[in-house]
Amino acid sequence: MGYPIVDEEQLLLSNVRTLLDEEPYDLPPSEADIVAELLRLREEMPSAKAEDLGSLMEQFNRYHALLRQVREARERPQVDPDSPYFAHLRLREGDRSRDVFLGKATRISRGIRIVDWRHAPISRLFYAYEQGEEYEEELGGKVHVGEVAARRTVTIRRGVLERIDAPEGTFALDADEGSGWRHTRAQPARLAGGEGAALWTHPVGQASHRRLGTDLGGRGQRRDKRLPDIAGLIDAEQFALITRPSSGFVVIRGTAGSGKTTVALHRIAYLAYGDPSIDSAATLFVVFSPALREYVSHVLPALGVDHVQVRDFRSWAHDQRLRHFPRLPQRIRDDTPAGVVKLKLHPIMLRVIAEQVERVAAPATAAQALDDVISALTDRSLLDRVLHEAEVTSFSEAELHKITTWCRDRFDEVVAAMEGDTEVEAALDPEDEALLLRAWQLRIGPLRHKGGGPLRFRHVAVDEVQDFSPLEIRVLIGCLDQHESITLAGDTQQHVMQDAGFTSWAEFFGHLGLEGTAVSTLRVAYRSSQQIIRFALGLLGDLQEDEDPPLVTRSGPEVELFRFTDHGAAVAFLADALKALVRAEPLASVALLTPSAEISRIYHDGLERSEVPRLRWVVSQDFTFSPGVEITEIGSVKGLEFDYVVLVEVSASAYPDSAVSRRLLHVGATRAIHQLWLTSVGTPSPILRDAPSEEV
Repeated sequence: MGYPIVDEEQLLLSNVRTLLDEEPYDLPPSEADIVAELLRLREEMPSAKAEDLGSLMEQFNRYHALLRQVREARERPQVDPDSPYFAHLRLREGDRSRDVFLGKATRISRGIRIVDWRHAPISRLFYAYEQGEEYEEELGGKVHVGEVAARRTVTIRRGVLERIDAPEGTFALDADEGSGWRHTRAQPARLAGGEGAALWTHPVGQASHRRLGTDLGGRGQRRDKRLPDIAGLIDAEQFALITRPSSGFVVIRGTAGSGKTTVALHRIAYLAYGDPSIDSAATLFVVFSPALREYVSHVLPALGVDHVQVRDFRSWAHDQRLRHFPRLPQRIRDDTPAGVVKLKLHPIMLRVIAEQVERVAAPATAAQALDDVISALTDRSLLDRVLHEAEVTSFSEAELHKITTWCRDRFDEVVAAMEGDTEVEAALDPEDEALLLRAWQLRIGPLRHKGGGPLRFRHVAVDEVQDFSPLEIRVLIGCLDQHESITLAGDTQQHVMQDAGFTSWAEFFGHLGLEGTAVSTLRVAYRSSQQIIRFALGLLGDLQEDEDPPLVTRSGPEVELFRFTDHGAAVAFLADALKALVRAEPLASVALLTPSAEISRIYHDGLERSEVPRLRWVVSQDFTFSPGVEITEIGSVKGLEFDYVVLVEVSASAYPDSAVSRRLLHVGATRAIHQLWLTSVGTPSPILRDAPSEEV
């Protein structure tokens, strides 16, 4: 059976292919003649008469500008004949009708208009208007008034039209050769039913339990998603951990969404009820990221705890370093080589610094503590011996040479700046600060409070502990008072900071000198649905720790994968779905998680052009924790949750099959409470073969 829309689109594609076959490249003229003219003018100018020099300079500048334009034109992307465009827009203005195609390159020739969806002003009409809508827009300095007569997305692979999505329905070429086209009614994929899902009651088995800290009243919708109510119910395992004695170590392990963070928060509230001194600056809640710091800072007051310090470790360590080493440069560099970071975070540095301090009899001064760190990072005889004794083989001779050379050169700059050399731009690596604080503890004694006395904490809680180095945790342990009260919460399956040195709980505690410390496991996953958890565990593959999957509280929509030939097509698809969602569920929180800032920018700009409401690009983890659509990189959302999550560009190039990629995708997937989508331009990541999802 034939379909007019299919016939029309095939004819249009045939015309485009004919153009591209006959004129393969839209290249500017050769630059040889322009270069020759520039050389001639340059040779003439030194001997030219004064009255002619102005004219020659004007000609030289004109040809130089033309050369620049020609070279810029040569660098422009060309239309790909195998997939020349992904969308077709027909505009009717009065009696005139014109077809515009959207792709990732521009080509306008012989009445055919293919425009780059990211830059061409006319592409706004595709993203901002539906088929049948009238528009009035200024384009190219002229106001255009008309109607969107047709708005279609198309899938073209290897030069063959395979699919058309339009308001009239979906037309798909059957996979079996010669079986023609299928037409299905227009039923767009929907994000739905998850508004305020974080605040709902979910059954576990036959009993009725709710997620820890959820709202008891009504539907529980809140415009501020930060605030779980203190009256929320807790299960028996969580209660047992919360009510542990105030002295000693409590270690909480649990899968994503099992309530590790919330247990740690409620434990502080429980301890403060029995000992009011805990609700003070003498208690420190340490998180890995500024985003989680913001979240925790708004949860604790809801638990009746108002004075606890909530800090991300990096900013806390920086403040301490400034207090204890005031003469060192304040500037922190951001260009540290990966090998240097790897060594400075490696567990072996605990032993290296300890041996350096022990072997050198010297005054207990800040200058000597600095010298201890410099020696620990540059003394090859010390490093080689300790690495050999500990059987650490992850550093080659060449790599160690580069690392120690970098450290020596940077510390030479630091010392020169301290001695008054104003021409040196000295800075520290972020990882230096914990090393300096540990050296202070070993060489001088306890860190100092800003009032001058020993810095002692009544209780310390550390969230996402798997992404801290043992040395960083050792610095915090060194700040505990006589109760030695600390709560550590983490999940090695969410370990994304590979250089931090966390391999297993047993090894981690061994590095800290705490062998035999008991680990309590939370086995109920409250956050995500069965479908999301099953998918997320499949992403881990062999990295999954437990043979038995966690107990999941509820079911939900299947995880869906959507494939596209271009980012512009993915943007158009998501724009339609997100605008419909925001209209239907104004209190829903949505996260679009991308593999890079570059991809975040592409999708933010495209969705903004599509007029998706309450759209935010989250930079530097400045989440608002309020309803809307937030775009950010996948590594920025550890510890957070959203009603809906879209993992953007889950392609083989963005996520190759590696432990890092598997854990990143696992973290991203488990941020979703109700529904999870994936998009991919090109070939999906091979990791997805291990995770059940529906390809749409």
